[in-house]
Amino acid sequence: MRRFRLLTGAVAGCLATFPMTVLMERLHRKLPVQEQYPLPPSEITAKLTADVGLQPSLTPEQHRTLILLAHFGYGSTAGALYNVTAAHLPAPLMVRDLLFGLCVWIASYLGLLPVLGILRPATQHPPRRTALMIVAHAVWGVTLALLVQQSEHLTSA
Repeated sequence: MRRFRLLTGAVAGCLATFPMTVLMERLHRKLPVQEQYPLPPSEITAKLTADVGLQPSLTPEQHRTLILLAHFGYGSTAGALYNVTAAHLPAPLMVRDLLFGLCVWIASYLGLLPVLGILRPATQHPPRRTALMIVAHAVWGVTLALLVQQSEHLTSA
């Protein structure tokens, strides 16, 4: 049962990354020009590929493919984590789901990525960009939860 929960969470996390990504791209285009530098998935991929010496040899298409693989992979991993932990979180359903998405943002952009030297902390980015990422993660969390609930409904029927 735990493996099934991990798998359904991972699939839901991957699928929830689609609307999140579309929203990020659309909101990014509405930022002032000076704030339209690459979004975090691109920045993270560029940093990691540079660190391992791949960046100079990548075509733009290869870089874009790696961005998408990493971004959707991260969403899948966080989705799997959600599906094995969410039932233990003491909060009303939609609040819990929204908070989970925000916790992923906090853990990533104020914790893991800055600590590993991959990305500057969110506090060092313009407030509009930070707000864009917070909203995108909230959308991801709620979408993830709706997909998990739907999969549970389908499997229990």
